[in-house]
Amino acid sequence: MLSRTAGSGLSAASTIWRPEKSTSSHKHQDITTMRPHFDFYALTLAITLALMAPAHAYEPTVKAGAEPALDAIALADHGLTTALAALPELVNNTLERSGVPGAAVAVVHEGKTIFAQGFGVRQMGRHEPVDPSTVFQIASISKSLTATVIAMAVTKDVVSWDDPVLRYLPKFKLSDPYVTAHATIGDFMAHRSGLPLAAGDELEDLGYGREQVIERLSQLPLDAFRNSYHYANFGTTIAAVAVAAAANKPWEKLAAETLFEPLGMQSTSTLHADYVARENRAVLHAYEGGTFQPLYDRDPDAQAPAGGVSSNVLDLAKWMKFLLADGKHQGKPLATPASLLAALSPRSLSGPPRTPLARSQFYGYGFNVGTTAGGHTTFGHSGAFLLGAGTAFQILPAAGVGIVVLTNGSPVGVPESINASFMDMVQFGKPLRDWYGAYHANMMDFYDPEGDLAGKTRPEDPLPAQPLQAYTGYYENAYFGTARIVLEDDTLALIIGPGKQRLTMSHWNADTFAVTPQTENAPPGSQSSVSFLMDDNKINAFAVNYLDQNGLATWHRRSTP
Repeated sequence: MLSRTAGSGLSAASTIWRPEKSTSSHKHQDITTMRPHFDFYALTLAITLALMAPAHAYEPTVKAGAEPALDAIALADHGLTTALAALPELVNNTLERSGVPGAAVAVVHEGKTIFAQGFGVRQMGRHEPVDPSTVFQIASISKSLTATVIAMAVTKDVVSWDDPVLRYLPKFKLSDPYVTAHATIGDFMAHRSGLPLAAGDELEDLGYGREQVIERLSQLPLDAFRNSYHYANFGTTIAAVAVAAAANKPWEKLAAETLFEPLGMQSTSTLHADYVARENRAVLHAYEGGTFQPLYDRDPDAQAPAGGVSSNVLDLAKWMKFLLADGKHQGKPLATPASLLAALSPRSLSGPPRTPLARSQFYGYGFNVGTTAGGHTTFGHSGAFLLGAGTAFQILPAAGVGIVVLTNGSPVGVPESINASFMDMVQFGKPLRDWYGAYHANMMDFYDPEGDLAGKTRPEDPLPAQPLQAYTGYYENAYFGTARIVLEDDTLALIIGPGKQRLTMSHWNADTFAVTPQTENAPPGSQSSVSFLMDDNKINAFAVNYLDQNGLATWHRRSTP
């Protein structure tokens, strides 16, 4: 999951990079100032000498493919050997820099698992080590597994990527009738349906189940259909539920019977209860106060196809080998290359280039897809829970190599940077930059407090509130459901959602109160207003800022309980 993403971001997690400010332009200005009379003849001589220089003064080794689209920089000699030798130290150093308590890593190559190792501990303060069999919550890597299940269903003619969801979910509805009728399984898997960023996540936070969330998405405003990209966990979930309906099986059973069982992924499940029951499991560690602490549990069953899978690196290695083998397991075809290629092809522009020099970033059906600095195609995905998980895998088909890194700490750039450094060594013989430093700096944005009152102080001389009893009662909202405001011991509390989430309200100013959000994506320091509205000198409505991303977070008083 991780809805607070600037394009999956991490949620989708393509390469994240903010370049340092360059001083090269200033240097150039200094040189031209010092040499104002650099004339045409000198320039002509310089060009002539350059043209006369040996043709191989700088010529990277380019490997020509069977067609121009396959041409790319040749992989480094012994790059994989170099990367494998450096991997244990790379992982240990990255864990030490970050403070993440534990990780497991696996590498596959040409149909074999050539590296599988655990690092650190399963839980801070205890001594049980992480090993290759340790089960982690893999968060949004689940999306790529879901795409694989769907590709296998496409192979069996159960569905097509281009089938409208409405064909299998006749009660399904979005706010635009055209999108309702035409949005396909592929559209939802590519985050191009027009649903807003993180659509439905706020409902899950309040305790709504899968069916309830999907039903309420019909009230959300939509962006441009097939011409926008908004990472949405429940978009992926809609696609999976439609495929499960076509197969006449619950999604959890379909995933197990279609993918996990045939590949022998015995430690993989879409059910949170199965993860909790594992004796050898990694505990979530949230990043709070600059340290990692085992504070929370995260039950993602409502959006299991998008973020609810638990697994270990040994099982995920089997899956990566299956992908690299074009859908074959131990020589037996379980998915056609065409059905998988559909998922691994660019479908949405997830990261537009900032300049004409930059490569674009793309999303397929449940996979981030792109091109490396060496011209090689690559695909993968990151996963994260702010409550305490960070995961990523990356596959480089040209090298026949895949790597997966699972960690038990909130997202701070550990798995992504390990993968990037490893793949750099495979391609170029060495890392191109400090990937951890780059990823870490960017991911710190995830920990910015939420809400309009975050970082603010209460007015020194606030206007008085109404008598507190005037605010109490039941309020209705078509999207978020019933809320109740109660008065206990001279303090107001907002009770909201099926989970009866209780938010203590402290007076801020006049008819505005402050609450501390209790959601996965509201880091420490978050603070939001609850503002009451008057009509005929009576309190008849209130709005909650931190829930108002889509303009739907206003409740109106119900006349009777």
